[in-house]
Amino acid sequence: MEIIKGFPSTMMDDYQMNVTQIISHTAKWYGEQEIVSREMDGKVFRYTYSQAYDRIKRFANALKSLGIRVGDRIGVLEWNTHRFYELYFSIPAVGAVMVELNPRLHPLQLAKIINHSGVSLIILNENFLPIIESIANNIKVKEFIIISKGIETKLQRVHNYEELINENNSNYEIPMFDEKTACYSAYTTGTTGDPKGVFYSHRSIVLNTLVISRNLTIDDTFMQLVPMFHVNGWLGFMGATLVGSKLVFPGRYTLENVGHLVDLMINEKVTVTAGVPEIFNSILNYLMKMEKKPVFTNTRILIGGSEPPLSLVIGLMSFGIQVGQGYGTTETTPSVTGSVVKPKVREKYSNEQLTDLLRKQGIPSFGVDVKVVDPVTGNEVPHDGKTVGEILVRGFWVTASYYNDPRTIESFIGDGVDRWWKTGDLAVVDEMGYIKIVDRIKDVIKSGGEWISTVDLENYLMTHPAVSEATVIGVPHPKWGERPLAFVILKPEFEGKVSKEDLVKYLGQRFAKWQLPDDIVFVKEIPKTSVGKFDKKVLKEKYKDYFTK
Repeated sequence: MEIIKGFPSTMMDDYQMNVTQIISHTAKWYGEQEIVSREMDGKVFRYTYSQAYDRIKRFANALKSLGIRVGDRIGVLEWNTHRFYELYFSIPAVGAVMVELNPRLHPLQLAKIINHSGVSLIILNENFLPIIESIANNIKVKEFIIISKGIETKLQRVHNYEELINENNSNYEIPMFDEKTACYSAYTTGTTGDPKGVFYSHRSIVLNTLVISRNLTIDDTFMQLVPMFHVNGWLGFMGATLVGSKLVFPGRYTLENVGHLVDLMINEKVTVTAGVPEIFNSILNYLMKMEKKPVFTNTRILIGGSEPPLSLVIGLMSFGIQVGQGYGTTETTPSVTGSVVKPKVREKYSNEQLTDLLRKQGIPSFGVDVKVVDPVTGNEVPHDGKTVGEILVRGFWVTASYYNDPRTIESFIGDGVDRWWKTGDLAVVDEMGYIKIVDRIKDVIKSGGEWISTVDLENYLMTHPAVSEATVIGVPHPKWGERPLAFVILKPEFEGKVSKEDLVKYLGQRFAKWQLPDDIVFVKEIPKTSVGKFDKKVLKEKYKDYFTK
């Protein structure tokens, strides 16, 4: 595609987009708005946007005093707290790049990311000291900032976060950087090999934030559930900042202990949040067990990461929660598609169909071009809701390469503005333009020349009242090439009462006989990746000989 230059405008087109402008704008005009952060001891810390901005500038001065220069990379290991929020602005304020470090990765994998990205300073919560101490000899980092007080450590050249803020003043004028300068970096979770690095520009973050903020207002209270070390925390907190919403940071939480998340939702009157199906499934189970069940009359949630089971959507809606779904990736900053109910759809769909529609990945956002193509011919597939193709994406906030990684060659096609990223996700597009992912290319089962969607099988399995979790993989088969093998965790009250045959019969209501799993394995736990998705790679390796023994 040729870029044609026309008659020059009279606009300030050289005025650069910087992420720090988001907090400076909000601190100036909505400075009294509240930010709430749950501390490690369970206490709730409260301050305002203007106070946060003051601390951000103080820490920017601290970074300068430590010799941090434009272009330096700074690694961060922290929970979802107000301090991590501050780092999202103070690090770019000095022209450095914040590298989002995932503490759920194996320490040696984390060391690879630290070295590959060129991190020279790590800022970490005290909880993560054992991880960094265990790899200290494997990384090139020699300076550290700990977000706590009075902690003993084997690390050398250690500073304290709060002391640095107190020692510096807020007299700091944030420079304007070229908007193509990197401000953040995230790495893929490495489910198919070593993680791949993406460096986000100020421009990509600001543009994506503008799109995300369309669904937020100053009257909202946004709770940051998505780990802030994962794909920019999906930028929900950034969109909320832009419009001046109240912010709630829940600190550390686990899927097994979501009580304080529900408490925050109720006490802080949370109206918007986002996360993966697993966390909302835990929240739903907690809500179901409460004696006095709350009603959330104005709460909206966005589910991403993977398609939510219909039972989860219906369950959340029974508490008054409005449910939507989005699709994005590390490579797309993250936004690609989101839930939109078109007027024509509302006219012709039943309530049941509208509910089911919420499980589709939705309509592409402005700012990204999306096409679904035949993996062999490269031609776009018809919008018939049946023909499967691979999703390709390009746009304002889509990466054009991986950082210093030869796998870039196999992951992209085309050059310049004609460059498309190959997502590896297989999808269909219906006649109304709604995209539905049916599987990953690496996970779809090719049996006897026909494709079987593992996503559809496992999501329908999880609608069975006895099933707590379920996943499906393709396992080599001597006759058919591959056959489905399902793994199921039963709810405690159904253990020993529901058989494999019961579940296969249930699946038979929706799927053809040849699509049904050849076997179902009851398990106590299903392995998950560092971001909570089912780790099918582990299962495929363990059960690769299941049908050939």
